[in-house]
Amino acid sequence: QVQLVESGGGLVQAGGSLRLSCAASGNIFSINTMGWYRQAPGKQRELVAFITSGGRTNYADSVKGRFTISRDNAKNTVYLQMNSLKPEDTAVYYCNAEYGSSWYDSWGQGTQVTVSS
Repeated sequence: QVQLVESGGGLVQAGGSLRLSCAASGNIFSINTMGWYRQAPGKQRELVAFITSGGRTNYADSVKGRFTISRDNAKNTVYLQMNSLKPEDTAVYYCNAEYGSSWYDSWGQGTQVTVSS
Protein backbone atom coordinates (compact mmCIF):
# COMPACT_ATOMS: atom_id res chain seq x y z
CA GLN A 1 0.00 0.00 0.00
CA VAL A 2 0.90 3.64 -0.42
CA GLN A 3 0.11 6.38 2.08
CA LEU A 4 -0.03 10.06 1.12
CA VAL A 5 0.15 13.17 3.30
CA GLU A 6 -0.51 16.60 1.81
CA SER A 7 0.52 20.00 3.11
CA GLY A 8 0.75 23.58 1.95
CA GLY A 9 -2.83 24.73 1.49
CA GLY A 10 -4.14 28.00 2.82
CA LEU A 11 -5.70 31.36 2.04
CA VAL A 12 -4.20 33.59 -0.61
CA GLN A 13 -5.29 36.63 -2.58
CA ALA A 14 -5.99 36.42 -6.29
CA GLY A 15 -2.75 36.59 -8.25
CA GLY A 16 -0.79 35.00 -5.43
CA SER A 17 1.05 31.69 -5.21
CA LEU A 18 1.00 28.55 -3.12
CA ARG A 19 2.97 25.33 -3.21
CA LEU A 20 1.37 22.05 -2.23
CA SER A 21 3.43 19.06 -1.14
CA CYS A 22 2.51 15.39 -1.06
CA ALA A 23 4.78 12.95 0.76
CA ALA A 24 4.43 9.28 -0.10
CA SER A 25 5.32 6.36 2.12
CA GLY A 26 4.87 2.61 2.07
CA ASN A 27 5.35 0.70 -1.16
CA ILE A 28 6.72 3.72 -3.00
CA PHE A 29 8.61 1.70 -5.60
CA SER A 30 5.31 0.47 -7.00
CA ILE A 31 4.05 3.99 -7.77
CA ASN A 32 3.29 4.56 -11.45
CA THR A 33 1.90 8.06 -11.50
CA MET A 34 1.16 10.76 -8.95
CA GLY A 35 -1.22 13.60 -9.39
CA TRP A 36 -3.34 16.31 -7.92
CA TYR A 37 -7.11 16.54 -8.07
CA ARG A 38 -9.43 19.17 -6.69
CA GLN A 39 -13.02 19.38 -5.64
CA ALA A 40 -14.92 22.62 -5.25
CA PRO A 41 -18.20 22.79 -3.31
CA GLY A 42 -21.05 21.32 -5.33
CA LYS A 43 -18.74 20.10 -8.08
CA GLN A 44 -17.18 16.80 -9.05
CA ARG A 45 -13.57 16.03 -8.30
CA GLU A 46 -11.41 16.92 -11.27
CA LEU A 47 -7.87 16.19 -12.37
CA VAL A 48 -5.49 19.14 -12.04
CA ALA A 49 -2.18 17.58 -13.08
CA PHE A 50 -0.25 14.34 -13.00
CA ILE A 51 3.32 13.19 -13.41
CA THR A 52 4.47 9.73 -14.41
CA SER A 53 7.40 7.78 -13.03
CA GLY A 54 9.27 8.80 -16.17
CA GLY A 55 8.58 12.47 -15.58
CA ARG A 56 5.90 13.04 -18.20
CA THR A 57 3.37 15.63 -17.08
CA ASN A 58 -0.15 16.55 -18.04
CA TYR A 59 -2.35 19.45 -16.96
CA ALA A 60 -5.97 20.46 -17.04
CA ASP A 61 -6.55 23.24 -19.54
CA SER A 62 -7.72 25.54 -16.77
CA VAL A 63 -4.32 25.49 -15.04
CA LYS A 64 -1.90 25.25 -17.97
CA GLY A 65 0.77 27.92 -17.78
CA ARG A 66 -0.03 28.69 -14.13
CA PHE A 67 0.55 25.41 -12.26
CA THR A 68 3.60 23.17 -12.32
CA ILE A 69 3.79 19.63 -11.01
CA SER A 70 7.15 18.15 -10.07
CA ARG A 71 8.54 15.28 -8.05
CA ASP A 72 11.57 14.75 -5.86
CA ASN A 73 12.24 11.04 -5.95
CA ALA A 74 14.85 11.26 -3.18
CA LYS A 75 12.19 12.68 -0.84
CA ASN A 76 9.29 10.64 -2.25
CA THR A 77 7.43 13.90 -2.61
CA VAL A 78 5.35 15.50 -5.33
CA TYR A 79 4.79 19.24 -5.49
CA LEU A 80 2.21 21.46 -7.12
CA GLN A 81 3.41 25.02 -7.61
CA MET A 82 0.39 27.23 -8.18
CA ASN A 83 0.93 30.73 -9.52
CA SER A 84 -1.46 33.46 -10.65
CA LEU A 85 -4.18 31.94 -8.53
CA LYS A 86 -7.79 32.79 -9.29
CA PRO A 87 -10.89 32.59 -7.08
CA GLU A 88 -12.10 29.69 -9.23
CA ASP A 89 -9.08 27.68 -8.06
CA THR A 90 -10.67 27.52 -4.62
CA ALA A 91 -11.17 23.87 -3.72
CA VAL A 92 -9.97 21.00 -1.61
CA TYR A 93 -6.88 19.61 -3.31
CA TYR A 94 -6.18 15.89 -3.09
CA CYS A 95 -2.99 14.04 -3.83
CA ASN A 96 -3.36 10.77 -5.70
CA ALA A 97 -1.03 7.88 -6.44
CA GLU A 98 -1.64 5.03 -8.83
CA TYR A 99 0.48 2.04 -7.94
CA GLY A 100 1.06 -1.61 -8.58
CA SER A 101 0.45 -3.71 -11.66
CA SER A 102 -3.31 -3.30 -11.15
CA TRP A 103 -3.04 0.48 -10.87
CA TYR A 104 -4.58 0.78 -7.41
CA ASP A 105 -5.53 4.24 -6.18
CA SER A 106 -4.38 5.90 -3.00
CA TRP A 107 -5.61 9.28 -1.84
CA GLY A 108 -4.42 11.86 0.63
CA GLN A 109 -6.68 13.52 3.16
CA GLY A 110 -7.00 16.74 1.17
CA THR A 111 -5.85 20.29 1.79
CA GLN A 112 -7.97 23.41 1.45
CA VAL A 113 -6.94 26.14 -0.96
CA THR A 114 -8.93 29.37 -0.80
CA VAL A 115 -8.31 32.25 -3.20
CA SER A 116 -9.93 35.54 -2.31
CA SER A 117 -10.81 38.17 -4.90
